Amino acid sequence: MKFTMYPGPWPNVIEEIAAAGHTYVSDIREAEFLIYNGGPGGLPSPLPESIGFIQYPFAGVNHLVESGTVQPDVRWANAGGVYGRPVAEIALSLLLSQMHQIKAATMSGSFRSRNALDARQGWLFDNAKVALIGAGGIGTALIELLKPFGVHSIAVNRSGRPVAGADETFAMAEAGHVWSEADYFVLTAPLTEETRGLVNDEVLAQMKPHAVLVNVGRGELVVTDDLVAALTQGTIAGAAMDVTDPEPLPESHPLWALPNCTILPHIAATGRIAQKMVAPQIIANAAAFEVGERMPTEVDLEAGY
Repeated sequence: MKFTMYPGPWPNVIEEIAAAGHTYVSDIREAEFLIYNGGPGGLPSPLPESIGFIQYPFAGVNHLVESGTVQPDVRWANAGGVYGRPVAEIALSLLLSQMHQIKAATMSGSFRSRNALDARQGWLFDNAKVALIGAGGIGTALIELLKPFGVHSIAVNRSGRPVAGADETFAMAEAGHVWSEADYFVLTAPLTEETRGLVNDEVLAQMKPHAVLVNVGRGELVVTDDLVAALTQGTIAGAAMDVTDPEPLPESHPLWALPNCTILPHIAATGRIAQKMVAPQIIANAAAFEVGERMPTEVDLEAGY
């Protein structure tokens, strides 16, 4: 198939897709599918009728759907599951960093904080229960990374279908008890109407006082003001996030200054990582499209991902 990439071509991705038998063209009017690595409102309009599907090289498409960039008259595919390993690595780093008080120790600027920091430390090997909320590709990869620590892993997904490696799996609608049972939580769920504001003051109040919340899914999964209150009041021990709401988080926001909150500027799956990893998924989607099948990561507009 003929394909193009807009607005910014990634030469190594183009080369890998071309090596699989597809042909790169610079003129979108000649293309049969489009790899779109832009943002809301940046899609060429109108699209040529020759475009059979659009490939977005990242996982989250909610911002494109909400802006009207994703239209139902053309099929879309995302990169769901492609970045499971790098995002899981970031998630584990955030969890361990917050559990072991890395930010608080750095902010203290003194060894005199040693005893206070040690009193607040948590340990995964100490019969910890870790809940993975939205246990798809990222959650599955994280379960593997957690195994050497001997944790009890609880997977929560939309369907309740068993997740490989998890000790327990629950459907989201039947997982209310998990908030009070687990010690640590990692959010990896997509943003939908059902998951927006999932972690609010009521949910935070159910967590154990030593709980740590990690968010590598979408910032809007958490009600930010409620999280600030929970961290300030000691409702939970800490939070660590690669995504925030709003994003980018204003430099004056109180979360930056809290010693029990670690923040990264959304670096778990950047364009640099995408250029290393996304081509095989695009090739698989194009192969399915060519034979009239549903693409492996085709976007379900009703579900929102």
